[in-house]
Amino acid sequence: MGHAAFQLKAMVEDDFMTGEASEIVLSKQDLREVTAFAAACAEGALEILEADQPDDSRPRDAVDAAWEFARGGERGKSLRDTASAALKAAKSADTAAAREAAWAAMSAAGAAYLHPLAKATQVKHILGAAAYAARAAELVAGDDRALGAEHLERAVQHATSVVVDVLKRFPAAPSGGGRVGELMRVLDAGLRALSLSE
Repeated sequence: MGHAAFQLKAMVEDDFMTGEASEIVLSKQDLREVTAFAAACAEGALEILEADQPDDSRPRDAVDAAWEFARGGERGKSLRDTASAALKAAKSADTAAAREAAWAAMSAAGAAYLHPLAKATQVKHILGAAAYAARAAELVAGDDRALGAEHLERAVQHATSVVVDVLKRFPAAPSGGGRVGELMRVLDAGLRALSLSE
């Protein structure tokens, strides 16, 4: 199972593990704000995927489901199903850039499943869509790292104070994860550096 499949498994299972991780209080509004942030970040990458797979609506469906939840819908089967379908779309993508864009869409739908556990891995629910979208932008431009940095700067500018506050309740983004993990840690540091009044 690849890293994106593991991420999806973590995102969509209602597996609230107990033990060493302490619980973080998250309201439904917190989850909606985080999901809206993830959906906005993933939405920009959809054109990359659709250029590669114009007839594959699964990633767009995942982003649409994320927006629906963010705007007041229920967190349920639609989000899970569209996240799973976006993962399948990633597997059938012809290019690495399109694959990363599909993972961004999967992450947007999965953001609603941020678990209230004080674990660094939960940060992927908040920042995964932005990191995958930034990587997709880099790859479609011949691995231009400057484009990834630009995407992250825009994500920082669009993050609401609620998103920053939720992020700061969790430990810093985990190590590993290749270039996407690196992008996630850069974004994590950038958001944590913001004051909540910004």
